[in-house]
Amino acid sequence: MDIKFLGGAGEVGRSGILVRDRKNLLLDYGVKVDDHTEYPLHADRVDACFVSHAHLDHSGYSPAVYTDGFPDMFATSPTMKLAELLIEDSIKIHRRKHEHERVHKAQLKTMLNRYTPCDYGKEYQFEDYKVAMYDAGHICGSAITLIEKYSNGKRLVYTGDFKIERQLLEGGAEIVKSDVLLLESTYANKDHPDREEMAERMIGEIREIVDNGGVAMLPVFAVGRSQEMLALMDKYGLIDSTYIDGMAKAATEIVEQYPEFVKNENLLKDAIRRVQWVESPRNRAHALEGGSVILTTSGMLNGGPALDYITRLNRHSKIFLTGYQVEDTNGHRLMNGLPLDIDGRQFHVKTPFTVYDFSAHAGKSDLHRYVKESNPETVVCVHGSPENTALFAEDLRQEGFNAIAPKVGDVISVGF
Repeated sequence: MDIKFLGGAGEVGRSGILVRDRKNLLLDYGVKVDDHTEYPLHADRVDACFVSHAHLDHSGYSPAVYTDGFPDMFATSPTMKLAELLIEDSIKIHRRKHEHERVHKAQLKTMLNRYTPCDYGKEYQFEDYKVAMYDAGHICGSAITLIEKYSNGKRLVYTGDFKIERQLLEGGAEIVKSDVLLLESTYANKDHPDREEMAERMIGEIREIVDNGGVAMLPVFAVGRSQEMLALMDKYGLIDSTYIDGMAKAATEIVEQYPEFVKNENLLKDAIRRVQWVESPRNRAHALEGGSVILTTSGMLNGGPALDYITRLNRHSKIFLTGYQVEDTNGHRLMNGLPLDIDGRQFHVKTPFTVYDFSAHAGKSDLHRYVKESNPETVVCVHGSPENTALFAEDLRQEGFNAIAPKVGDVISVGF
């Protein structure tokens, strides 16, 4: 078996791995969105595509496989529905900016017609392979993919993004036995802080802001982080002061449709029932009056209602960044004391901010745990910086594993 790395190797973003065996199997096909969109390398003939989860860096280019053929598509139901939301929005943004479109609605429609909705733990047959998806604990519907060969029982496992530690709405990743393990390495050099202690610290800060008549503004990713923060506000009794705006609303409504993929389903339902949905400029103005919490996209301040809110916060307010801020995004500029780029104008943010690490990725300890318990013959470290993947692979070699840290364009051969 040959494995070609089309993207997401020695980098974070535009994940795409082509497994070339008797059939060509594509694991994710995403885009990298910074100041401009970067695409993975072209995928040769594809017989089946497996989408691990809905985030655009894993799903955003998947409709493009229907330019040259009609491969089968495997994903969980919430992944396909959330990916449809994000990809349609991406198409609209490209049109608004008059940028060249490489993904079209017709391709997206074909993809939605070709996919097999997968339940966790259920086995599916594709040609000479047994396929199963397991909970990745990252976001709603995220999956670890197992491809097992009928002829010899060899098992290839692709983790996509995963988290073993439980979140409020995610039960934690399943560890799947493997012969070849394709493993994300985003945080191979660090562990995350204790989530419960961090949540209590942040809630304490938010309460102080709300009690003083300010706005606690949380820029959130539409899929995953917005639902987690919404449930957190409900858990700690702040939901009646909370507003939700932007694509976070639409994503949350989709997640609500799939309770079987949600841990603490009742907590999310209660939060959805009691949160104040921003439907108009009047609602937005009301949220800005103060004594409120605002959950809004985008999580890196590169668009969405967040940019309107951030220019209108009162002097008692504070901004709470809860996720990773990619270099050159407005969120990254805020963290480094630089002005934000809002519609081509420079805006100097006077509102104080703080950063909390609510990552939905596995940290260093859990990455090593996954490898040990999965017990593969070969580990391939992907979805991480060149430094992280190289160091992680070296650490694993010291522990006796055959570990590789490829770059985009590399092709490796493995026994399968």
